[in-house]
Amino acid sequence: MRELVVLGTASQTPTRTRNHNGYVLRWDDEVILFDPGEGSQRQLLYSTVTATDLTRICVTHFHGDHCLGLPGTIQRLSLDRVPHPVAVHFPAGGTDYFNRLRHASSFHETAELDVAPIDADGQQVAIRGGTLEARRLRHPVETYGYRLIEPDGHRMLPERLSAHGIAGPAIGELLRVGHLDVAGHRVTREQVSAPRPGQRFAFVMDTGLCDAVYALADNADLLVIEATFLASESALAAEVGHLTAGQAAQVATECGVRRLVLTHFSQRYPDLSRFVAEAREHFAGDLVVAEDLTTVQVPPRRVLSAR
Repeated sequence: MRELVVLGTASQTPTRTRNHNGYVLRWDDEVILFDPGEGSQRQLLYSTVTATDLTRICVTHFHGDHCLGLPGTIQRLSLDRVPHPVAVHFPAGGTDYFNRLRHASSFHETAELDVAPIDADGQQVAIRGGTLEARRLRHPVETYGYRLIEPDGHRMLPERLSAHGIAGPAIGELLRVGHLDVAGHRVTREQVSAPRPGQRFAFVMDTGLCDAVYALADNADLLVIEATFLASESALAAEVGHLTAGQAAQVATECGVRRLVLTHFSQRYPDLSRFVAEAREHFAGDLVVAEDLTTVQVPPRRVLSAR
């Protein structure tokens, strides 16, 4: 299962219909909580995700709307006696903030947290199903965006396998080794398969336009990106280190994004249809203007023709 569960879509101030930030990515065996803002623990109760499901937490930066849900979430992990370690990533410069949030109140800590701060642009973490990479964004405080990259692979073609008399455990050996000797001749993996591009997910919050935004979004199957403002407030967006809906959509087009999710909306905009209209001026692909407690599927894999 690969899908995004949206817990909240507000920016600095929540509204009656938008909770503070919170996004859960289900990626096979990984369940990653990004930017748990205030109220995330409660939003989980309304979603299809439980605290026990979580395997990893990623924080982009330590502005309140992206991290004030950490105390409740961490305490819930202990209350539920989550049986597995939960990795936590955040900007290393904010370690003091993390420690204060982790121990914001008295509780019996039983959860095992694997605390692994991000201290370098481009830092990579090996996870189940791929690599998690962090890129430094442009914001008034230390901020990192994240992307998950699955390695490229091969899609085995049954008709070609059958033509060479390859079946059962021999298929796995062919995948591992790259070739197989059958009836006196060698069959290579490339002869009986087609390329299978790995999938990519990107998460970009609170930033002005910079090279890292494009690096994170490059060829993403699913891009979750802030669109705090509309173009009418582009000067303000640049001043405070944020994106407009039009800028986010342009990034998606230039980077070949397949499904674009806009979120993190300023409370000054009660009508999100304006975000749709502005984004459509720059992006013709699959567009989602996120709402609280919605689920967005990662698009099906790209299929390349066999050689």
